[in-house]
Amino acid sequence: MLPRGQKVMLDSDLAGLYQVETKALNRAVKRNPERFPGDFMILPTGEELLALRCQFGTSKVGRGGPRYLPHAFTQEGVAMLSSVLHSARAARVNVAIMRTFVKLREVMEAHVALSRKIGALAQKYRQHDEEIQMIFEAIKRLMERPAKPKPRIGFAVDSQR
Repeated sequence: MLPRGQKVMLDSDLAGLYQVETKALNRAVKRNPERFPGDFMILPTGEELLALRCQFGTSKVGRGGPRYLPHAFTQEGVAMLSSVLHSARAARVNVAIMRTFVKLREVMEAHVALSRKIGALAQKYRQHDEEIQMIFEAIKRLMERPAKPKPRIGFAVDSQR
């Protein structure tokens, strides 16, 4: 999920990973507000919540759905969670999540680098398009087998020889 252009994880998903209730996770966050500044945790706006509801199919408030806005944690916020959730499970989950964020960043950077290289190659060879096409045509002609005259089938009459 990318609210406000940031990669985040929702409190309910993190609670599942840490094997705690969502309200217990949020309670620990509320007890330590100085550890979760705005760039560590985002409270989605109403518009972002609607996008979440459409994306995840959550039910409406009052019909068994969430009664509070979910908290969305950035990479730094996820790292900070392990300091407010004191358990061995929290430490293991935090390490796994950090590795996932790092791998995701590496994949995205590789994708950007590959796009740049392809763009540079396309730009470089764009001016040589006609020459390249001529080379391909010459290769095709060289690969073609010369057509052999087909022998006639049947008897030849002396006048046809």
